[in-house]
Amino acid sequence: MSLSIGIVGLPNVGKSTLFNALTKKSVAAENYPFCTIDPSIGVVAVPDERLVKLSEFSVSAKTIPAAVEFVDIAGLVKGASEGEGLGNKFLSNIRETDAIAQVVRIFEDQNIIHVDGKIDPVKDIEVINLELVLADLQTITKRSANLNKEVRSGKKEAIIEAGLIERLVRALEAGKLASSIVADEFEAPFLKQLCLITAKPFIYVLNKKAGAKNLDEIGGDTVKDDRWTKLIHFFSETKAGHVIVDAGIEQELKDLDAEDKIEMREGLGVHDDGVNDLIRKGYELLGLITYFTTGEDETRAWTIKRGWTAPEAGTAIHGDFKEKFVRAEIIEWDKLLAIRSYAAAREKGLIRTEGKEYIVKDGEVIEFKI
Repeated sequence: MSLSIGIVGLPNVGKSTLFNALTKKSVAAENYPFCTIDPSIGVVAVPDERLVKLSEFSVSAKTIPAAVEFVDIAGLVKGASEGEGLGNKFLSNIRETDAIAQVVRIFEDQNIIHVDGKIDPVKDIEVINLELVLADLQTITKRSANLNKEVRSGKKEAIIEAGLIERLVRALEAGKLASSIVADEFEAPFLKQLCLITAKPFIYVLNKKAGAKNLDEIGGDTVKDDRWTKLIHFFSETKAGHVIVDAGIEQELKDLDAEDKIEMREGLGVHDDGVNDLIRKGYELLGLITYFTTGEDETRAWTIKRGWTAPEAGTAIHGDFKEKFVRAEIIEWDKLLAIRSYAAAREKGLIRTEGKEYIVKDGEVIEFKI
């Protein structure tokens, strides 16, 4: 399943550094048929302790993680919606992704110049979101003009879509993202067809820097920097998800072995660069879950959309599984590890047999019968 997250941001916020940190966690291309050699795309492993434990349980020869695709989008500048800078390329590339990770700089460093000459995370977010909103307004304005004739003729579908567009225009003109509009069951197909950038799920990536002044740290525990307070208020008000990363840490430690990395992190006063947290949250942002297959040959994490039935989940392994599906034998990963063997699990009745209507849940170990 090829679903991607576009990394966007203003110049000098750490976007490329983050992408490089992510690609240090790339998976082997031969295991993923959708993988590409394009250097601006990275297919990275989703950290999952369950997979490691299952592989140890089965003494598997191979361990293959779930993966998520990140795309390094061309940098954005003010006026991108009108073609400024690499605006046209930026907007074209981001439309092809399924979600957006917007990198926001929260560190001060005189050696790394900010495009506006000062650090103001909320303003940076507003600049990027405004360009995306303006691009979406152009899209729906063109679509609205094409709909007029069908609306005048009383075509039901056109009237539904026109009503949706009217609500979208009001939201976008107010500076809100298209995702703020909840489409009903009749409007949803039309919203999807519009391919609006701001209708995609967003996550904000707050990039800090070890050794620099970081807004989340300035002022101590009781007094926070006003810019940080304003940023947290924005997330609370918009119900937006965010993750804090230090992309530069991974860059600095890239050539060290595991033990040296731990020692260096301790020396820098950090325990995690936040990149793994971003990968996990990005996976969730796309509405993805994982089920497992495990045995001596391999233990593998399979990626599916939340809400898929057992036959649909089987297509992650092979497209024929949906048509040929008979039943699925299922056990939760932790129950399998606790009982310590498949034989004991069967004896205790812990392995369930499920049919075509069963909705697969995250973390289940499945054997398909076809």
